[in-house]
Amino acid sequence: MELIKHFLDLILHLDKTLVNVVHDYGNLTYLILFLIIFTETGVVIFPFLPGDSLLFVAGALAAQPNPETGHPLLNIFYLIPLLLAAAFLGDNLNYFIGDYLGPRVFREDFKLLKRKYLEQTQAFYAKHGGQTIIMARFVPIVRTFAPFVAGVGTMTYRHFASYSIAGAVLWVVSLTLAGYFLGSIPWVKNNFTFVIYGIVLFSVLPPLWQFLRSKLAKA
Repeated sequence: MELIKHFLDLILHLDKTLVNVVHDYGNLTYLILFLIIFTETGVVIFPFLPGDSLLFVAGALAAQPNPETGHPLLNIFYLIPLLLAAAFLGDNLNYFIGDYLGPRVFREDFKLLKRKYLEQTQAFYAKHGGQTIIMARFVPIVRTFAPFVAGVGTMTYRHFASYSIAGAVLWVVSLTLAGYFLGSIPWVKNNFTFVIYGIVLFSVLPPLWQFLRSKLAKA
């Protein structure tokens, strides 16, 4: 429970956390952000990392000057290409993990790698086809499992890669630039925690709605 409490605190106060990281680690912050986005999209057992809110907050910090130097806390021209690479490379790793391990792994349930996640993502594929790779970028959990499921055998790599690039560009650029342009608005700056609440809530609504629909269908 204590670990969950710390994790939720990190997500809901991500702006303060990331500012501290920038002050403590300087340019290493770019590597830390790269690894978080790469891990969320590339390692199938970590679907709960704060991808959407992290991109927004990182973009917002790129518009804020460092009080000590006057330069932006993060450089938007470094940030976007780096996070694009992290999202695309993470997707590719996940695809190849799925291609190699998928059929073996999902013969049984594991604590963080449940068969129901596979089934939910397969249902998403059945409904939306290859566009799932793009749409899944904006849906937590599905975002992590979509490339894995593609690798299990539902999509050729050439087909997957084209959708993965498009999805990475839309996801990273839209959320990072939203933070960059909206994060400096006084109301947003003064209510940043509530903005993060909104992003988290908006992110979890699609899987929550899908879960409720499946429960009602069984009732």
